[in-house]
Amino acid sequence: MKILLIRVSSLGDVLHNMPIVHDLLRHFPDAQIDWVVEEAYVHLVRLNPGVQQVFPFALRRWRKTLMSKPTRQEIRDFFYQLRAQEYDLVLDTQGLLKTGIIMGMARITPTGKKVGLANGTEGSGYEGISRIFHTASVAVDPRTHAVLRGRLVAAHAGGYSVDTPASFGLRQLYSLSQIRPAWMPDQPYAVFFHGTAGASKKWARENWIQLAQTLQAANLPILLPWGNAVEKAEAEQMAAHIPDATVLPQLSMQDAILLAQAARIAIGVDTGLTHIAAAYETPTVEIYCDSPRWKTEGNWSDKIVNLGNKGQPASLAEVEQAVTQLLK
Repeated sequence: MKILLIRVSSLGDVLHNMPIVHDLLRHFPDAQIDWVVEEAYVHLVRLNPGVQQVFPFALRRWRKTLMSKPTRQEIRDFFYQLRAQEYDLVLDTQGLLKTGIIMGMARITPTGKKVGLANGTEGSGYEGISRIFHTASVAVDPRTHAVLRGRLVAAHAGGYSVDTPASFGLRQLYSLSQIRPAWMPDQPYAVFFHGTAGASKKWARENWIQLAQTLQAANLPILLPWGNAVEKAEAEQMAAHIPDATVLPQLSMQDAILLAQAARIAIGVDTGLTHIAAAYETPTVEIYCDSPRWKTEGNWSDKIVNLGNKGQPASLAEVEQAVTQLLK
């Protein structure tokens, strides 16, 4: 069986589709699974050994030079490679016009199916026009978890039920037998994933500074990553008040994933790297401040503690208790 997954963005959403691969291979062990994804997240998808071919989709870059000859050639090459083989199942778990067009261009066998979402969930982007490319559409509850949503689409297409906890199947990037990157301490460490889009999703700086005392009592140095100039400035301001904190250099996607995977404990707001730590089942505290917890909380492992909710940020005491619990 040949199966094509279409989930192009964003970081967290691509990650949350990983359990689909495990589900499909559990029911169809010999299946060939390919994936269409934005080029920025190709490395993440390639961490899943169950995915055989990755088709980089570069719409974000193509839009900037859409009329140039090289860009038009890249687009032609993308669709040529996509159409080079026929699939038994094509799954669109994003439900947008752009992903629908990709689905429409993909070729299927005479008995093949193109299956996608019949509706969106609360707070998620969804474009009903995408259904015109489906041979079957799967309705989900408006409050379906981001991981379960894609798993239900695949289960409907494959004729099975979702009856196990989510398994992400990500390849380990690091073991203690390897040489540590220059930025990684020689001892176990904690990481604060403090940066996120939108001020309302951030946890108060004072809370991070106070939380550091709990981690210092456990002899864990604290690493502070950042993704842009604003987050770097925030990390530097925090580090000025935390004796054993290090502001990291700008990390590649691969190093950022490694940072999450190798941590003794990760504490973070609702952002992609926090979810990556949870996917690796690194002991993780997920802090929700202005997004609904039901949508993305890590509910597949007792190594993950989810706190707070939309409009109800977790208290410092709650996070300290969770950290103490996970470090035992």
